[in-house]
Amino acid sequence: MDYRVIGLPPEPFRHLYGLSEQDLAAQGVIRYVADESPGFPDRIEMREARIGETLLLLNHVCQPAETPYRATHAIFVREGAEETYDRVNEIPEVMRLRLLSLRAYDAAGMMLDADIVGGKEIELLIERLFGNPHVDYIHVHNARRGCYSGRIERA
Repeated sequence: MDYRVIGLPPEPFRHLYGLSEQDLAAQGVIRYVADESPGFPDRIEMREARIGETLLLLNHVCQPAETPYRATHAIFVREGAEETYDRVNEIPEVMRLRLLSLRAYDAAGMMLDADIVGGKEIELLIERLFGNPHVDYIHVHNARRGCYSGRIERA
């Protein structure tokens, strides 16, 4: 079963790149400098930030559906990230390194199933979740901190 892993588009975040700490704080955003790797996962390019790169920690509406499952959570966006990760049948290393929570939704945004898996075994859970023909897409979150990691769609 083919699937696509998709990062976030950069457009909603570009206006934040390069803002002062004060201007970021006014919008509830905090700038970090990566001081270890792994440890700072970018949600646009779906890669770990390199030591010394700057990231923005902000709240993101990861499930916008007007259902009881509407959700927001913290994410890191690497300052200057421009290329959205979009690959078929390719799990980014940023997911492989973590314990993950996969949440399967129907087209209306209602959660149909969910489970936890180590990143090295993620394909087995993707296959099981998409085995339900009513599952339209899957959201991936880091299981420990709950941060949104990316979206998986049928390819």
